[in-house]
Amino acid sequence: MGYVLSRDGMNAVLGKLGEESLIYAPVVKKGEGRFEGTDVVRYDFVRSLDEIAFDRKSDYSFKEILTPLSDTLFFFADDQVTPAGEKSGADEHDVVVFARACDIAAVKRLDQMFLHNGPADPFYQRIREHVSFVLMGCAQSFETCFCASMGTNVAEEGWRFSVDLDGDEVRCAVKDEALDALFAANAARSEDVEPAHVDENPTRVRVPETVPNELYKDPLWDEYTKRCLKCGRCTVACPTCTCWTMQDTYYTPEGRAGERRRVQASCMIDGYTNVAGGGQYRCTGAERMRFKVLHKVYDFRRRFGYDMCVGCGRCDAICPEYISFANCVNKLADAVDARAAEGEVSEHE
Repeated sequence: MGYVLSRDGMNAVLGKLGEESLIYAPVVKKGEGRFEGTDVVRYDFVRSLDEIAFDRKSDYSFKEILTPLSDTLFFFADDQVTPAGEKSGADEHDVVVFARACDIAAVKRLDQMFLHNGPADPFYQRIREHVSFVLMGCAQSFETCFCASMGTNVAEEGWRFSVDLDGDEVRCAVKDEALDALFAANAARSEDVEPAHVDENPTRVRVPETVPNELYKDPLWDEYTKRCLKCGRCTVACPTCTCWTMQDTYYTPEGRAGERRRVQASCMIDGYTNVAGGGQYRCTGAERMRFKVLHKVYDFRRRFGYDMCVGCGRCDAICPEYISFANCVNKLADAVDARAAEGEVSEHE
């Protein structure tokens, strides 16, 4: 079912949803960008349509609502351990998240890692049960996007309703039947609505079907030892990165009471692969870039059947050294093709 609403009608829908749920959407933060006098688009809680940034891609993803930067897992005091949810007694709010097709595809990746990769993660699951999604249509591709190459430009499922702005009108396809009455009461008319999506992007990526072991030591990675600052911006902005580390905070000098927190971390940052005895794996930028790229477009697919990367392009846009993940994947594909060609020549000879 589809509906066409005025902006006032859409705000009435959001107002009704806001009585029971928090609404989380990309918002332009004036003057809060990386450089003086620049803006940034980040997710925040909103109350009306006018607060939501539809004409710009968010610089950071929605994922903090599902995987907080810092999340207390449990409290401890002497011999007692209390899960955080039980101690706080906090009310879990339902949250409705506005997200584009690539980010809704990213939710599938997060669910795969936290819910279906062995026993379900109870902390993620507790939050996930209260989060639902609204599809933001994409009338045109944004700079650095390559969702079409990754097959994430269309979201067939995972959302309750869609929103497309068309001048003074708002076009919505509604999948959640429980919302039909609300939309019907505030719509100017009902008609079939197809969420807008792009069929191609200016940035195109060729993902190799397989990667021979020889390419793990290929010189194509070497440039990133010099270029990569190992700042971790790319992985913080990425909607599918799921790495974390543990931190204990003590309330008493002797350390017998405190809390354990799960804190977002990154394979691209110094210290993440440190082990007891002073050992460290993947020390150089080349080794870290290789690990990240292969995990996103090869290793994850070998295990789950689809790529981890969703082509949102945030990593390309946020890198202070202008390292393009898309270009890196294309270089990998070229290297795979070159190896295959060499093999064919050798076999023919």
